[in-house]
Amino acid sequence: MPNKHLNEFINCLDEQRYFDAHEALEAVWFPRRFEDNNEVKLLKGFINAAVSFELAKKGRNPSRQRVWKNYIKYKNLLPKIDSIHLKQYHQIAQYIENKNNLI
Repeated sequence: MPNKHLNEFINCLDEQRYFDAHEALEAVWFPRRFEDNNEVKLLKGFINAAVSFELAKKGRNPSRQRVWKNYIKYKNLLPKIDSIHLKQYHQIAQYIENKNNLI
């Protein structure tokens, strides 16, 4: 997976373009969505985090909380992942957690 998608994801989150962040990772996740591996599930979790932030932006807190729980479920797979992108995944997860604390 090109780092450009991960970098674009972070840039979009930074600019509060949460739908675009979702789209940046969906381009990578969607073709692999039927793979049963933790890295693909983690990407889905990151996408869920972006959706959660978009829902918060729209004031839809009950929906936001449901989607955030999905992010947490997939984020907990992080220690089980073996990937060349692992360092960046940890950075993204920390970034998401920090951003969530501001909402």
